[in-house]
Amino acid sequence: MFRILLGLLVALPCLGQVEGARPSPLAMTTVRYKDAYVKITYSRPAKKGRTIFGELVPFNQVWRTGANEATEWTSTRDMEINGQLLPAGTYSLFTIPQPNQWTVIFNSDVGQWGSYNYNAKLDVLRLEVPVQMLRDESFERFTIEAKPRNDQADIRLAWDQVSILLQLQFKEPKP
Repeated sequence: MFRILLGLLVALPCLGQVEGARPSPLAMTTVRYKDAYVKITYSRPAKKGRTIFGELVPFNQVWRTGANEATEWTSTRDMEINGQLLPAGTYSLFTIPQPNQWTVIFNSDVGQWGSYNYNAKLDVLRLEVPVQMLRDESFERFTIEAKPRNDQADIRLAWDQVSILLQLQFKEPKP
């Protein structure tokens, strides 16, 4: 009996050490075309009644585009995004939100926590993308959606009543 009680006393403090579910859960969005794919791994913070853009996510500052680790974008084939070439590879996806447009950044420094160590010298591609205000829908959690269309796809980033659209065009491999 003594051993059981001793075991319980030793184990009880450990129960508080177990990490619960993340407040901003991990999510993944993918899109495929033939033998190529794009995989976007990100965390989904919630609005929780807060003002998102301009307050929680300040305007004109680099944002990790989600929560926790920087959002990671992997593509197995070269592609055009909004008409600009992005080579196949894995990138950190950062954004700089502004009221009317966002700067979308594909950066070669992967595995970062947040955007604290963001280095613009490692940017591979920067795009200016107009903001679309959503009138009939609202996103409680930050969301990245993919809608494939043959060798193209629309990638929508949305939170609250704000969204931006990235249009992908997979490139055929060179012979």
